[in-house]
Amino acid sequence: MEIKNVGVVGCGVMGSGIVQVCAQSGYDVVVLEMNEQLLKKGLSSIESFLNKGVEKGKMTTEGKNAVLNKIRGTVDYREFRTCDLVVEAVQENMEVKQKVFEELDKICPPHAVLGTNTSSLSIIDIASVTKRPERVIGLHFMNPVPLMKLLEIVRSVATGEEVLETCRDFGKSLGKTVIVAKDTPGFIVNYLQYPFRLNAIRMLEAGMATREDIDAAATLGLGHPMGPLALQDLVGLDVTYAGALSVYEETGDPKFLPPVLMKKMIAAGWLGRKSGRGFYTYKKPE
Repeated sequence: MEIKNVGVVGCGVMGSGIVQVCAQSGYDVVVLEMNEQLLKKGLSSIESFLNKGVEKGKMTTEGKNAVLNKIRGTVDYREFRTCDLVVEAVQENMEVKQKVFEELDKICPPHAVLGTNTSSLSIIDIASVTKRPERVIGLHFMNPVPLMKLLEIVRSVATGEEVLETCRDFGKSLGKTVIVAKDTPGFIVNYLQYPFRLNAIRMLEAGMATREDIDAAATLGLGHPMGPLALQDLVGLDVTYAGALSVYEETGDPKFLPPVLMKKMIAAGWLGRKSGRGFYTYKKPE
């Protein structure tokens, strides 16, 4: 199956990145948000990212405009009626995602592939609300999507072989290195990553070291491009909390149980970069 028209549900940090890389790769993209205000914000973030590319000489103004002309925003699910692939990129909550997939199943053509950008939730549980579980698949992009080279494809017990190969080709067309995971808690990336980040938070919570020294140990001692606490601020504490907790609930493995400090920071609204404060302080977003 050939993919020509791509839909994306959600134009937040992840959704806007997925929209951008698809448009840059030549796909016609329609992106849906809950309301016009959120849609405008998401589309503006894409234009801002592309403008920085122009400023750095990585693309021309004409190239930027060509990408933007490939993108169409909407607040109406019916705009997905001609899509070959729709990628859901809403909050990491099973109930919310299932509601999205119920709508997509009603609107999208029978041949369409329905992908979810979930980082750890069960693909088959999401697919269970549709009449096409064989055409539902996990497409876990890394953050920030335009810069990170990996796409983690997650195949459920029901996902068809043709759908898997179509999505593998799609990922490669975006310039991504594709890995394939089974539909197990945390998949590959976050099964590796969650315990590392949570342990860094536990170390800070126990007073074992400062945030700066913990991050320096990871970057200068382990060769990581970013420390676990700085990375956590980038990802968002609420996102990791929900994802890690879902793995803990599935497995009962205590290394995935979020620390108390994390829960208290979320209650205080300290979610990381997006809120202006996490383990570090940032310029508060408008």
